[in-house]
Amino acid sequence: MNNSVGNTGRVLWAGLRALLVLTVICGVLYPLAVTGIAQAVFPGTANGSEVKEDGRVVGSELIGQTYNLPLKEGEETPAPDLKWFQPRPSNGLGANSVNTQYKLILSGATNRSGDNADLIQWVKDAKAAVVKDNSVPGHTVKPSDVPADAVTSSGSGLDPHISPEYAKIQVHRVAEQNHLTVAQVDKLVADHTDGRILGFVGEPRVNVLQLNIALKELTKG
Repeated sequence: MNNSVGNTGRVLWAGLRALLVLTVICGVLYPLAVTGIAQAVFPGTANGSEVKEDGRVVGSELIGQTYNLPLKEGEETPAPDLKWFQPRPSNGLGANSVNTQYKLILSGATNRSGDNADLIQWVKDAKAAVVKDNSVPGHTVKPSDVPADAVTSSGSGLDPHISPEYAKIQVHRVAEQNHLTVAQVDKLVADHTDGRILGFVGEPRVNVLQLNIALKELTKG
């Protein structure tokens, strides 16, 4: 009986010591080491890939934002603020502008199949809106010019990028709204277009937040 109690005690003590040692190693030392290395080697990425303007955080390179007008009485969905470049459509992006604190609402795709009637109608409505919003005097956007990312959300609903094709469709409208030349805005898009990673991974893309921050700086001048 005494041997049984003694063996149980030794097993419990050994288990407790293992728990304490593993807690210190895995719960304290390892997280501190990983955090320290991340802060030393990749501080921007470790801190959320923050984007700053005038010394304050206005968003993240990894999470998209919307650029809408204030919600009017009786409206369920705010209208887009057409002086800014617009992101991909998504129900997952929190309402925001370049100068306000970003608040994430939710993320996720529509989860509807390609032949879903609601999804088809949403795409048609989105294409019509893109054509209407971006057609200005002297420049008409054709439905065939509208790229897929202009009318569909990403799988996460948080894509911060748009295609160069979608950005270029918006150039004339942004130029008119901000009293800039098309050449100025076109150059802005070109300067903020990132190529394929390592030259072959992914597709060329434009970060909408960074582009709009550059647009704001351009309009100041």
